[in-house]
Amino acid sequence: MSTRDERRRAVLERTADHLLREGLAGASLRPLAAAAGTSDRMLLYYFADKDDLLAATLGEVAARLAGLLDGASTGAGAAPRPFDVLMAEVWAAVRTPAFQPFLRLWLEVAASAGRGQEPHRTIGGQIADAFLTWAGERLLVEREADRAAQAALLLATIDGLALLEAVGRGDAADAAVAMRAERPVP
Repeated sequence: MSTRDERRRAVLERTADHLLREGLAGASLRPLAAAAGTSDRMLLYYFADKDDLLAATLGEVAARLAGLLDGASTGAGAAPRPFDVLMAEVWAAVRTPAFQPFLRLWLEVAASAGRGQEPHRTIGGQIADAFLTWAGERLLVEREADRAAQAALLLATIDGLALLEAVGRGDAADAAVAMRAERPVP
C-alpha cells in the first residue's frame, strides 16, 4: 500500500468515527477535515469531491457494521436460520450500545434518501443491498425463490423496530419480536 493509500485509509477511519459521533450534521468538508486532522483541501486530494468522500466514509461505516454483525451470534459460517430466529438475533445485536451510533446514522441516511437527496439515496441503496445480501446468505428458506423477499422483509422489520426504538418505543419493538418468536413467519 502506498503512502497516499495509507493516508487516505486513515482519513476514512477518522471521518467514519466523526460521522458515527456527529451524524450527517457533521458531514460538511470543514468538520470532516478537522476530524481527520487535515485541511479541506487535503481531503479533496484524497477524494474527488465531497460526495466521493461521503460515499467512501459511509462505505467504511457499513463495513464496520457488517463486521459487528458478523461478530455477533449471526456471524458468517453459522448455519442458516429461520426468519424469526435470525430477526431475533439481529435485533438483540442492534439493541446493544455498540450498534447505536450505526443505527442513528442509518436512520439519518434513510431519511435523507427518502427526500431524494443525493448522494444519500445512492449510498443508502448500496448499504441496503449489502444488508440484503448478508441476510439472504444467513436465512433458512423453504423455497429458494423466497430468499430475496425474506431478506427484504428482514431489513424492513429491523428498520421498523429501529424506528420504534428511536422514538422511545423500544418496549413495543421488543413485544413485536417476542410475538414473532411465539408465532413464526411461515
